[in-house]
Amino acid sequence: MRARHNMTEQEIINRISKIKEIDGMTVNERLYICNLMDEFNKVLHSDKEKARKILELLRVNKISIEKIVDKDKP
Repeated sequence: MRARHNMTEQEIINRISKIKEIDGMTVNERLYICNLMDEFNKVLHSDKEKARKILELLRVNKISIEKIVDKDKP
């Protein structure tokens, strides 16, 4: 069985662009409805810049992004 490749930024943008009313959703709802939950969880600890980019593309505010991405720091 072949491992799933990391998504490109364009693939992520394409998924997000299909959703119309994203602003009223929680972060988890945005990730779920765009089918990005697995990708985000995969990169959250291995590629923080990509995790930040996903959240930015999902229109999550900067304060929330920092809290989410940096929550495992001491």
